[in-house]
Amino acid sequence: MRYMRGRPPRSLRRRQVLLGAAAALGSFAIGPRAQTPAKPLLVGGLPVTCNLTLPVACAAAGASPLFEFSKYSGWPEIKESLMTGRIKAAYMLAPLIMDLAESAIPVKVVSLGHRSGAVIMVRTDTPYQHFKDLTGKRVAIPSRFAVDYLFLRKMLAKEGMTVKDVDVVEMAPPDMPAALYAKSIAAYATGEPFGAAAQRAGYARPLSMTRDEWPNYICCVLTVRDELIKENRPLVQQLVNHVQAAGTWLDQTPANRTKAVQIAAGPKFFNQDPNVLQYVMDNPSDRVTYGDLRLIKSEFEELMQISIDAGTIKRRAPYERYVDESFVKSITPVRIAL
Repeated sequence: MRYMRGRPPRSLRRRQVLLGAAAALGSFAIGPRAQTPAKPLLVGGLPVTCNLTLPVACAAAGASPLFEFSKYSGWPEIKESLMTGRIKAAYMLAPLIMDLAESAIPVKVVSLGHRSGAVIMVRTDTPYQHFKDLTGKRVAIPSRFAVDYLFLRKMLAKEGMTVKDVDVVEMAPPDMPAALYAKSIAAYATGEPFGAAAQRAGYARPLSMTRDEWPNYICCVLTVRDELIKENRPLVQQLVNHVQAAGTWLDQTPANRTKAVQIAAGPKFFNQDPNVLQYVMDNPSDRVTYGDLRLIKSEFEELMQISIDAGTIKRRAPYERYVDESFVKSITPVRIAL
């Protein structure tokens, strides 16, 4: 099956430049000192490989970290916590942040969390080879704010279809593999490892992957509340430094990815089967990538337009209202020693 064959990622040139620059840097460069909070900053995240840079960053921060991973079960819970200020930092869906910014919720994207990592899965025992084959059938998505939903729309449009040609249902990603196995859905669009879980079990295969169809795909973004930036800018900078360094480290060697799996699979982080997470890392090796976490205005504006076309966002928000590039532009690289 062609999806199982490793091959150089499409973003290789861009990643090679970034990896080369990171490799040329020393161990730790000292930047502004963060104000040590009474407790570590809780950074919300989901147990998904799109958030893998967060456990790596937290583990690399040392025995007395300035920030810690706070696991959530779904995007609505993280959104509510971020909106109310119960947490001041989180990995969030990019379209959700655009929508919050338009609603005057004081949040800013300060870094990407990953690239690619979404799949559309069907059963191996079906003849489906094209999206036309799904006409009239039930297709699960995590949320209409999820970029997985936009990916589904993109692939349907490629074959002259719309979401009206299929029966779209919202479903929690952990429930999707079992629903496909039980044949209560014909396909599902999701982030990893919930596609890999069914594929590794042998009853599902990818109908489409973002690595093939949407090379500059972005979904989960590191987001902080404005008051955190005002109260402790050096702490936000340290967080961005570690997340960006984690992304570079993850894409440097397969051994680093295996180490990341061992860390993330533990109860402190994802609490998942490490074999499934490793499957995501290896099949193929660029199923999810982390080495290019730049904030690129044109990519966000493209994503916003797609979201507006999908009806998930009602109005366009200025880029500067929901993105703060200053932290990425002021990175003090750190060495990931794990």
